[in-house]
Amino acid sequence: MPRDLIWTLGALSMFGPLSTDMYLPGLPSLTRSLHASAPAAQLTLTASVLGIALGQLLAGPVSDARGRRLALLTGLVGFSVTSLLCAISPSVWVLIIVRLLQGLAGGTGIVVARAVVRDLYDGTTAARMFAMLVIISGVAPIFAPLIGGQVLALSSWRGIFLVLAVIGALLVVLAMMRVPETLAVESRHTGGLRETLRVFRRLLKDRSYAPFAASFAIGFGAMFAYIAGGSYALENVYGISAQAFSAVFAANSIGLLLASQASRHLVGRVGPLPLFRQGLVLTAVGAVATLIVCITHADVWFLIGSLFFLVCSQGLVLPNGMAAAMGSQPNALGSAAGLIGLGQFGIGALIAPLVGVGGAHDLLPMGIVMVTCGTLALAINLVFVRR
Repeated sequence: MPRDLIWTLGALSMFGPLSTDMYLPGLPSLTRSLHASAPAAQLTLTASVLGIALGQLLAGPVSDARGRRLALLTGLVGFSVTSLLCAISPSVWVLIIVRLLQGLAGGTGIVVARAVVRDLYDGTTAARMFAMLVIISGVAPIFAPLIGGQVLALSSWRGIFLVLAVIGALLVVLAMMRVPETLAVESRHTGGLRETLRVFRRLLKDRSYAPFAASFAIGFGAMFAYIAGGSYALENVYGISAQAFSAVFAANSIGLLLASQASRHLVGRVGPLPLFRQGLVLTAVGAVATLIVCITHADVWFLIGSLFFLVCSQGLVLPNGMAAAMGSQPNALGSAAGLIGLGQFGIGALIAPLVGVGGAHDLLPMGIVMVTCGTLALAINLVFVRR
């Protein structure tokens, strides 16, 4: 794959981190500014993630039927426009609605990037390419909260969405210049809604796809509990500043990037399936360690360490789980990627309000959600996946 294309696809995979991580440092101030409760403010995160999930589910089949470029460019323009609308939202409830629309548009970039990789590669090579996407898109969680924290020093949380609008516009130009059409006309599916639903039903029944997709999505839920609850835990409970939280978030993202790089080098010798399972084991261990800290209210460094361990484990889970799930679906790559995205971000949308159910100063719900997701994902993999 040309280097400029893989970098572009990595940038398109950043919509999840960009839409969520950049404004995490401003979530407490957003809550105060809009006179909202903590659960209501976290619904803005839920709406964004739910939109990303549904956007992938819609964009995947559309890209299978109409081609990758048309779906991609439409979504990028929509993301830029809805980001502007977020910046001028007058209330938390309006913001929730617009965040849903922003997520719908942003999900297109994620699913098309994954489909393009599988259009061009399969097997171990695809796993390496997915690891590269994780590495490149891993830059976003490093810099997104840092940028958000600095924007907050100069402006309010509304300025963060203005920055997102500019990023969306730049990605439109980049995609037009760098992303070719990788799905031949004769390979497209034009059966409409009925055919799309038939493909989804087949995927959900496919033992070579469904267990991988389920354990991948639920395992990611453990990390999303950290994304949804980390700022409240570290800022409200432990009293660190928004800028310090941004630095912790960036350090965790560097750990994810390094683990993904290690996965890229190991996958040729070990294979994606064992690495995926090992990543799920590490996720469960990190989740249990975090729950122990939440129960005992140990020193902040114990919490930071356990969260770092959990995030690093996703460097094995994300690329290898994606390669394992999509490896058996060469004729429905957009739909397969969209269904995985629905599970991954749909679970995230359910998790965000659960993490905040105890209020802005309660750590226990975050720890319980992490352990539930981490252990359930591992159990599904152990029971339903055969080597």
